[in-house]
Amino acid sequence: MIDCQIDGGIATLTLRNPPANTFTAESLEQLTQLVHELDANRSVCAAVITGDGQKFFSAGADLKSFADGDRARARLMSQRFGAAFEALQQARFVTIAAINGYAMGGGLECALACDIRVAESQAQMALPEPAVGLLPCGCGTQTLPWLVGEGWAKRMILTGERVDAATALRIGLVEELTPAGGAYEAAMTMARRAVALSPAATAASKQLIHAAREGVPRRAALALERERFVDLFDGPDQQEGVNAFLEKRAPVWQDR
Repeated sequence: MIDCQIDGGIATLTLRNPPANTFTAESLEQLTQLVHELDANRSVCAAVITGDGQKFFSAGADLKSFADGDRARARLMSQRFGAAFEALQQARFVTIAAINGYAMGGGLECALACDIRVAESQAQMALPEPAVGLLPCGCGTQTLPWLVGEGWAKRMILTGERVDAATALRIGLVEELTPAGGAYEAAMTMARRAVALSPAATAASKQLIHAAREGVPRRAALALERERFVDLFDGPDQQEGVNAFLEKRAPVWQDR
């Protein structure tokens, strides 16, 4: 359901469940486990997530699984969506979504859980769950307002507005726009830049950026920022990075 390939410190995760790359309870559990395994693999510094084919990144959950109104299945799916996308948000490594087509419902929430989003020009994005009597349960109601503001989050969730790739770029839902077929390579270019940085410094910086999202008071976050800066001197990367710069050579990171 989810293919994983690792090359040069970059993991490529491909959502593969034709025709719309929908998520199942099993594939969500697989995604959670994959993220944990990649987190434990210190050689992995970035991951690119994309959809199989040319039309869909992911259409989210298959609505047929909710047709009978089974509360137990609903609880299982909500737990699996939450666990998978929280794991993705909290991953040590840099995560980049290459949105190669429709990203709907849980599919968009998967992209929202990534650090950076690249979309192709034909991509369409929406959180249409209220149209079928549901709501986003994969962190979407919390992550989308952080990225685009409360107003656009409400437009998308409360009025069912679908946004095209150009609008997504304008409102800050995605960080880069490419022609059709270009999202994966653009995401890989970003991932290669991430791999060139100190893994320890990148992971610490990511945690600090998330502290702002999680409501950590500014004074406490600034104190934590300074502490994490000093903590980097406990590992080998700080000295290697500074000396590599002074010696005009590429650093060889040890903290992997």
